Amino acid sequence: MSRILAAVLAVVSLVNSADAQDFGALARVDASASTVRDGFWGRETTLELALSQGVPWRVYTLDAPRRLVIDFREVDWTGLDPDSFDQSDIVDAVRVGTFRPGWSRLVADLNEPMSLDEAGLVLSEDGGMARLTIKLQSTDEDSFVAASGAPHDPRWDLPAPAAIDVVPNEPLTNRPLRVMLDPGHGGIDPGAEAGGVDEADLMLAFALELQETLLRAGNFEVFLSREADVFVSLEGRVAAAQRARADVFLSLHADALDAGQARGATVYILSEDATDAASEALAERHDRGDILAGVDLTGSDDRVTDVLIDLARVANAPRSLALGNALVSGILDATGNIHKRPLRRAGFSVLKAADIPSALIEVGFLSTQQDLDNLTNPAWRADMAAGIRDGLHDWVVEDMALSDLRRQ
Repeated sequence: MSRILAAVLAVVSLVNSADAQDFGALARVDASASTVRDGFWGRETTLELALSQGVPWRVYTLDAPRRLVIDFREVDWTGLDPDSFDQSDIVDAVRVGTFRPGWSRLVADLNEPMSLDEAGLVLSEDGGMARLTIKLQSTDEDSFVAASGAPHDPRWDLPAPAAIDVVPNEPLTNRPLRVMLDPGHGGIDPGAEAGGVDEADLMLAFALELQETLLRAGNFEVFLSREADVFVSLEGRVAAAQRARADVFLSLHADALDAGQARGATVYILSEDATDAASEALAERHDRGDILAGVDLTGSDDRVTDVLIDLARVANAPRSLALGNALVSGILDATGNIHKRPLRRAGFSVLKAADIPSALIEVGFLSTQQDLDNLTNPAWRADMAAGIRDGLHDWVVEDMALSDLRRQ
């Protein structure tokens, strides 16, 4: 316990010293001197990172799934191959990257429960090098769960929510439709990968193309939840739509299923429970963005707030259903490439905005060759963008026609 306390104090000291520097340092990792190694009897493992200089850092474990998380401000991971850590029987996989601008993260999946036994960063005498050492000790499952959880520290975390004045949107008859496009994954989470492309990059490119298509059509105002290869939490994506006062939220994905059987575009709207095995598998993959980043989305709303949110979702559900149907029709007319069950329900976190009609579009499946060919074809993507544009246009017409009935 004393060693962990000393490590925590060391982290606090380093963060405090960095406060005066405005967290401006950038450390580079020395891949050749960074290792993960297990103890002789398999009861412990040690992760060592060689850095070009000291930076603020913190370490903790998370459960479901089990993982070790190390945050930095900030590290350049160039040259580090996460697969080089695969010699450990305890550490199953390592992922590194940026989880928001200026902040870096290392996530190590753990095959068994491990407790933090020792953690420390040692600087060379001239300050030109630093070595971060994390030692884990085998523990039981209950102890691991009890000790896990992301720490809360205002020097690391986002500021607490503040009350804001909410200004209702004007009727759509007087202004453009505000659309939030959400390219899936990004940063530390590349999403599905096939044929030399990854989902995060492909969906960002498509989102930019779709944005251009909507802007050229007129009567659309378009925002993106991310405009670069950076991590944005699932909660942050929905929050971005709310800040933009969006009328519609569209999350864009091109996933992969192990069976390789799925093909054609699919549109998902919110359900508290996934409707089938495929939806459950995709929900697990889509929500992995926050698993990778170690974000705990468990809410702490009081009962009254929960009831109000549920009522808002119930009132919003018919609009999301109409949006899903309109998108399916638009995509079918424009491409003809649609799943045999094109409209489904799933419990994706990004669909849970209480007051914004939302849909998640699986533009295609990277695990199916024909879809992969389509997704990497700019002309086909242009047709898909046109289909989504037409679907949004038809939905607006219907939504405006029903607005008076909803008010009644």
